[in-house]
Amino acid sequence: ANASNLKNFLSAVRLAHQGTDIGALPLSTLVPAKTSEVEKPKTKMIITSRRDYPLTKNFPYSLEHLQASYCKLARIDMRVLCLKKLRKLDLSHNHIKQLPATIGDLICLQELNLHDNHLESFSGALCNSTLQKSLQFLDLSQNKIKALPIQFCQLRELVNLKLDDNELIRLPFKIGQLDHLRFLSAARNKLPFLPSDFRKLCLESLDLFGNPFEQPNPLVPNIQLKIPLTLLECAARATINYRIPYGCHLLPSHLCEDLEVAKTCQCGRACLSSFIQITVTMNLHHVAHTVVLVDNMGGTEAPIICYFCSLDCYSQFLDRYLQSNG
Repeated sequence: ANASNLKNFLSAVRLAHQGTDIGALPLSTLVPAKTSEVEKPKTKMIITSRRDYPLTKNFPYSLEHLQASYCKLARIDMRVLCLKKLRKLDLSHNHIKQLPATIGDLICLQELNLHDNHLESFSGALCNSTLQKSLQFLDLSQNKIKALPIQFCQLRELVNLKLDDNELIRLPFKIGQLDHLRFLSAARNKLPFLPSDFRKLCLESLDLFGNPFEQPNPLVPNIQLKIPLTLLECAARATINYRIPYGCHLLPSHLCEDLEVAKTCQCGRACLSSFIQITVTMNLHHVAHTVVLVDNMGGTEAPIICYFCSLDCYSQFLDRYLQSNG
């Protein structure tokens, strides 16, 4: 509002409250505001230097797109977390080490760009937040992340995920649950192999260049099989194989967490902590239309983990493998 008109109006309100006759009040004639005088709600703000970062003014609450790059931010500004209409948040090229769980309160957030920061982890609490229903683009590239939490695969609306140039030693165990994922890049990490669930992905583009993938050897299994099976293992397998409903209202939470990360044998049955593990070669074109070469030799194959619930299942696989390799 015009400061002078506003001052006169407040003066009139005060006099009226004190009982002054209405005819004596200093009221001006109402005139509609001109279009040029009305400021439209600001929906986009781009800041690309520390000098331009607002320290004394709040961000407009109407913002839908905020970029604050190259501002040397060591943490996420709590004022940003009050912008409930944000759809796109770009905090790339800063010094952020940790993400507050309250990012999950940004109920409209569809794109989150944290490229080139100092992150060492991605909180499981964020994966359990409203981001599950809104987040479609996530860029965590060029950080220091070694692993992502089990809960990460609950971000099921993700379409584009960038994990390049981190220190990842493994991808999320249940990555196959990301059934909307179409673009995945995890180049230049420390991945020795891919999780078994990777087979379930259906991607348009995949980039795993520059990872130290191990040479698979199906003839050297990692045997974790316990015979006879423990009662816990038998019960867990039966719960999953027969699709028996379970939850924290029926079972201790740690048992529910174990069931959530059960492994799947080549025969389709489940196994928990008793299994045989090997790595085999998979052509990445089975899961992606466009594949960036895995190495400088022109390869598009990578090792992937396989699990077997019994010696019988592993023996059947071994017979097929030896026959096909002559």
